[in-house]
Amino acid sequence: MVRLGLATVFLVSGAVKILDPAQTRVAVTAYELLPQDLIGPVATGLPLLELALGTLLVAGAFTRWVALASGLLLVVLMAGMVQAWARGLSIDCGCFGGGGAVAPGSTQYPQELARDIGFGLLALWLLVRPRTALSVDGWLRADPDTGWGRAGYPAG
Repeated sequence: MVRLGLATVFLVSGAVKILDPAQTRVAVTAYELLPQDLIGPVATGLPLLELALGTLLVAGAFTRWVALASGLLLVVLMAGMVQAWARGLSIDCGCFGGGGAVAPGSTQYPQELARDIGFGLLALWLLVRPRTALSVDGWLRADPDTGWGRAGYPAG
């Protein structure tokens, strides 16, 4: 459930951003962190990365590495939110679409950070317990005689 939950987060987030590239660019620009030349590549690459992470999580392939990459991505995104908050920027994070400037006082930095910390805890769990039933990782590491994975639970 943890793997599929985190996969859903990245698949939804990536899909919403890729369906509205202009708004994704607005959201990336609102953080006022990147030089103009990097805004386009980041606005294009971020949703593609999220979709790739989500797809690999659904499959349960390279789960520990994907969990590590997911956790690092979440740390980077949270750092962006923290710096925006500390600098007094009034923006929506754009985490699930939208993004950009919002009216002063209508930011939701604490809620967005708490949510992302929760997602980070899911990634941390997958670092500790990466293989699950019905995963590519489990199937690839199964004992052919017993069907059990090396970790002592069914591999698939």
